[in-house]
Amino acid sequence: MKKALFTPMILAFLVLVILVLLPNKWIEGMIPENRIDQAATELNPFMFQGKYVQQKMLEDKHFLPIYGSSELARLDRFHPANYFKETGADFTPFLVGRGGTESLIHFLNFSEHTDQLKGKKIVFVLSPQWFQPNGTDESHFAPNYSSLQGYDLAFNNKINPTVKKMAIKRLLTFSPIKSDPMLSIIYKAEITNDPWTKREAAIVRPFASAYRDLMVKKDLYYTLAGGTSRNREINPKVNNMSWEQLAVQAEQVGKRKSTNNPFYVSDYQYNKIKKMVPSLKDKKGKASYGKSPEYDDFQLVLDLLKESGAHPLFISVPVNGKWYDYTGFPKEGRTSYYKRIKKQIESEGFQIADFSDHEYDPYFMKDTIHIGWKGWVYTDKAIKEFYEGKEISTILYQ
Repeated sequence: MKKALFTPMILAFLVLVILVLLPNKWIEGMIPENRIDQAATELNPFMFQGKYVQQKMLEDKHFLPIYGSSELARLDRFHPANYFKETGADFTPFLVGRGGTESLIHFLNFSEHTDQLKGKKIVFVLSPQWFQPNGTDESHFAPNYSSLQGYDLAFNNKINPTVKKMAIKRLLTFSPIKSDPMLSIIYKAEITNDPWTKREAAIVRPFASAYRDLMVKKDLYYTLAGGTSRNREINPKVNNMSWEQLAVQAEQVGKRKSTNNPFYVSDYQYNKIKKMVPSLKDKKGKASYGKSPEYDDFQLVLDLLKESGAHPLFISVPVNGKWYDYTGFPKEGRTSYYKRIKKQIESEGFQIADFSDHEYDPYFMKDTIHIGWKGWVYTDKAIKEFYEGKEISTILYQ
């Protein structure tokens, strides 16, 4: 009886030991060659929070990474991932982001790949909703935080020390870091002159390094297992359309899918909030995106991209003007954000496609906050111009 009980436990332990001791190169050799292509539209959190897939993607000139948040998952026919697939573009968009992936998470992600980012064209989609008065909170940060990326930052000596210290001070305000005894002490040692803290950090660093190695191996196994493909609304007809024709089709699709409200919001999304709508009227009278800790977090992203030599295009997405007016959100609270973010980006010498004048453009947005049908058409055009090295124009057609 005891033998029957302990045999599976012993076998499980032996398998675990083998998995841990298996050389990383062997695991990499088992990863299918098409795994990176598959991951391009999977929006797999394991990929976001890992290292291997993004490293290989950034090293491949065939991919154009698009960083953002929840809007990336709305894979309608005008979405860049679908549009450029159907038009036979020279590149494949690779989507990195999900809901709650705000500046600080992107900073951690970029910090792992400074070498691969050099000379790399990337697209970064900004959301005004990130710039809340109190900045990102635990509910957005914690689910998207990667321990591997957090530990890699601790051991990263390539980043400008000033930028690194600013990032660490900010990261230490969040519970996933504060509750990690090894990482928190290493971070604290980076920003203090206290000799005792530095001695503690020196003691735990070998253990932290070993733990990081285990997370690297774990990332490889997740990559080997792969993710799940998403439903995509592919439409071959877009291949031969002009931008004007594409915009007309986007308006038609938007109109067909937004029939039950005056805000140009898709029926599917509006039905989710329909019962709450009357109670939300004029409730945002004092709101603003003009002041937020998120601007400092975003500056960390800009500093890191500049230092790494990346070539980013930023997409400035508007809000749904009709909806924001209904909730009483002041116009100044929106325009102050548009102006500030544009100035912040351009002051670093980076390009921006500013679509802030499309707040009231029907079907530019898919719901109250996410870019949609017609908005993707404008974005596709900007991305195409950016990739081809042309001047970015926010005018779709003359």
